Amino acid sequence: MKLFDMLLRKLVRKGSLTVIDAGGSRHVYGDADGSRVTIRFTDRATPRRAAFNPALELGEAYMAGRLIVEEGDIAAFLDLIGRNLQWDDDAAARLRLWRPWRLSRWENWNWQRRAKRNVAHHYDLSRQLYALFLDNDLQYSCGYFTTADATLEAAQAAKKAHIAAKLALAPGQRVLDIGCGWGGLALHLHQIADVDVLGITLSKEQLTIARQRADAAGVADRVKFELLDFRAVQGRFDRIVSVGMFEHVGPPYYGAFFRRCRSLLAEDGVMLLHTIGRADGPAPTDRWLARYIFPGGYVPALSQIAPAVEQARLWITDVEVLRLHYAWTLQHWYDHVGAAREEIVALYDERFFRMWQFYLAGAMVAFRHDGHCNFQIQLGRRRDALPITRDYMAAAELKLTETGD
Repeated sequence: MKLFDMLLRKLVRKGSLTVIDAGGSRHVYGDADGSRVTIRFTDRATPRRAAFNPALELGEAYMAGRLIVEEGDIAAFLDLIGRNLQWDDDAAARLRLWRPWRLSRWENWNWQRRAKRNVAHHYDLSRQLYALFLDNDLQYSCGYFTTADATLEAAQAAKKAHIAAKLALAPGQRVLDIGCGWGGLALHLHQIADVDVLGITLSKEQLTIARQRADAAGVADRVKFELLDFRAVQGRFDRIVSVGMFEHVGPPYYGAFFRRCRSLLAEDGVMLLHTIGRADGPAPTDRWLARYIFPGGYVPALSQIAPAVEQARLWITDVEVLRLHYAWTLQHWYDHVGAAREEIVALYDERFFRMWQFYLAGAMVAFRHDGHCNFQIQLGRRRDALPITRDYMAAAELKLTETGD
């Protein structure tokens, strides 16, 4: 406990953290002002290991039940840590103590076979799991909150309207949805704009459900889904949209991704990329997250995306940064997971439930206190592919919102 005690004395300055070691001794950190959290270790080895890589070791300890939160919950504990490592406060040195930066040279090399395996690890889990915490349309990406107290359903509907407005859709256009999830966005775009959509995914589970939804809606002839890597898509599209997929591409393939998108776009084509991003510059993926949740995943900085776009000879026609939207989305998901504990344990087990809790709580902290955000980047093959001002976006979004679509 001695080394972990030294670490916490350096890190915890805000809030009150009490740690009970395996021998029953209590160690108190912080200024006793604000949130109060108490955790307990059931063994002596965990705090010793956590002193060298706390982000990884404490995640594993929580999953295994070797770390128990006795006052507050795991989200409160991670939030307290996050507030003490806030990127805005120039806490980079303390952050390095909490999450040592180590990156394997092969970690983000997502060649086609590996990319498919990595996607299956996360997205081929039970549909019932996702239905327990997502909205009714199974939108597994950042919502768009027009107000902080909006419901999850409202935020996800607003997100779809926000994206549709930026795509400047017209009836009869052909749209490619890269990383289509369970098909909700593709079906929505067809419904509101009378467009034909091809959705591609690497998840067999998502593909099955997306096709079922298209069949049930009677639009399978115009909204089609395929098990395809973006590198294998053929044809030309008036619009391309990609939401929550770019995080699985990996920096070594950014150039290939944007070159492929350019080749798939019609001469006056437009693309909208929605991705998690970093405001704090390039950094390796959290080791716990890479090991248990998103193998091969990587959150890019804008400084990594822009050069690949430039080299692909695409116009960046608009950039929007969504800051707290994902933190609020994740809060809804985290609350839903907590409420569905019995169902999730029955589907998997207690360890899986704790893993999923830790994942969502940690992600929430990344968007509240770390440098995480969301980028919406609009791209075009030509400089005149879109109206010269942004007014059309607001007008289209207002129309979609007023009509209830």
